[in-house]
Amino acid sequence: MIDVILSLMVILSFLGAIILHEWAHAQMASLLGDHSPATSERRTLRLGSHIDPVGTLMCVILAFQSFSGLGWGRPVKPDPWKMKVGANTGVLLVACAGPIFSLIVGLAVGALTRGLIPITGTNIALNFVMKFLSVFATVNVSLAIFNIIPLYPLDGYQIVYTLLPSKQAVQFSRSATYGPFIILILFFFLPFLAQFSPGLSDFFLFRLAFYIQLGALNLTSLAAGYPLDVFYYYGHLIFHP
Repeated sequence: MIDVILSLMVILSFLGAIILHEWAHAQMASLLGDHSPATSERRTLRLGSHIDPVGTLMCVILAFQSFSGLGWGRPVKPDPWKMKVGANTGVLLVACAGPIFSLIVGLAVGALTRGLIPITGTNIALNFVMKFLSVFATVNVSLAIFNIIPLYPLDGYQIVYTLLPSKQAVQFSRSATYGPFIILILFFFLPFLAQFSPGLSDFFLFRLAFYIQLGALNLTSLAAGYPLDVFYYYGHLIFHP
């Protein structure tokens, strides 16, 4: 049965998380010396400046399919030659800024729930707030984990590219064209195949979305000092006694 409330919360949380994630990239680029128009226009909290149609569609499908908030925004492309700390170092720091900020936001929101958990009880309004905060925290941490996968257009691709020697970096860059297709295969086609062969579902590559979300829930629960999956998955039961 689809929990529509949870799915919608996941989508809304993703849209908020992707704004903060991409803003962090642009802000870091600016701090490191890139004040070009392409970067400056991304230093905004307007959703339209950061949204990517395919990345958002992936999130919407996964939100209703497995309650996962995974996807990507429009990549921030800093000018490496304007970086005060050097081209490669600057691009690397910009690439890392998004996942690190998403992780910080997710853990901070998770820690925030510590103050609400003792007073939530059976209060419908507070349970609703706790459910949304749990989802928002988990989606942010999920986004951080998801983005370190070294496939274009995710941040992990740019991180690996800047760390590789020049020759290997050029060879690696050829994978960028196929990045989005590989991501869709990993998160849609492989799980689809696993439905017809139960043995495949035991292999982590066939359940990547599940494991990313599980890791994110564990981290946010650690920050909260309480298992937030109680609110993430089951908080809606308070609305249906």
